[in-house]
Amino acid sequence: MAAGPRALAHLVRDVRACRICADILEPRPVIRVSHTARVLIAGQAPGMRVHKTGLAFNDPSGDRLREWMGIDRETFYDQKRVAIAAMAFCFPGYDENGADIPPPKICAQHWRTRLLETLPPIPLILLVGSYAQTWHLGDAAKSNMTETVKAWRSYAPKHIALPHPSWRNNGWLKKNPWFERDVLPYLRKRVRALLSSS
Repeated sequence: MAAGPRALAHLVRDVRACRICADILEPRPVIRVSHTARVLIAGQAPGMRVHKTGLAFNDPSGDRLREWMGIDRETFYDQKRVAIAAMAFCFPGYDENGADIPPPKICAQHWRTRLLETLPPIPLILLVGSYAQTWHLGDAAKSNMTETVKAWRSYAPKHIALPHPSWRNNGWLKKNPWFERDVLPYLRKRVRALLSSS
């Protein structure tokens, strides 16, 4: 059973004070949740721009995600309706190829279950990328991100699996036109129904 708003506020305060990974990265936890949110966006981890601004999906990936969801920036950042909590709360840095390092597992191990137990039941969780999909779906996740997103009907209406909206996935989107044809209309309809009732 979910705890009340006060318990959630205490947990968010603890997350923002977290220094578990201070020996490997510069901590700046980014989280936006509330006791009234109807949609939770579970991404991978903040990128550099998010790290600098403290605002999740404050980049072209966020623009694309908002377009996928069919909502404007004001609605997206209305914390009372849309919660944003990635699998890791801090920017993990870059690898030798300039790509973001995967989210450190210790973050989800320490915070994820506590967060979901403290939040009230959220009708829709958007699983953005394979890390969120694997954690939230467990054995129901398929062998890779593409297959998991293809199986979206089996996870709806509670979960919708999405690729990351990064420009790096432009090729994936071109190779998988069914995503825009089949998944996005359902996603927009579901988001619209939930947010219009909140």
